[in-house]
Amino acid sequence: MSSKTPTSDIQGEGNYEAARRFNKSEKRFVDQGKVAKAADKTAPKSKEEADALEHAEEEASLHSKGEDATLVADLQKDARKQLPKNK
Repeated sequence: MSSKTPTSDIQGEGNYEAARRFNKSEKRFVDQGKVAKAADKTAPKSKEEADALEHAEEEASLHSKGEDATLVADLQKDARKQLPKNK
């Protein structure tokens, strides 16, 4: 039998160790400049694929309660950091 207490095995949003590992890994991914390459790799390969993705996004937005303005601002700020600098 494990010596862990029941609260140390919390999963989902309560798994603090997993959240720390995820955040550390995500930060490393961003800091290493891998976001733009990953975005290019996952970009639509055709107009049909782009249209299908846009349609899916529109459909999903019909079920949304709206965007969190703080989250959107943070995502936009992070995305701008990944853009090449204009000279």
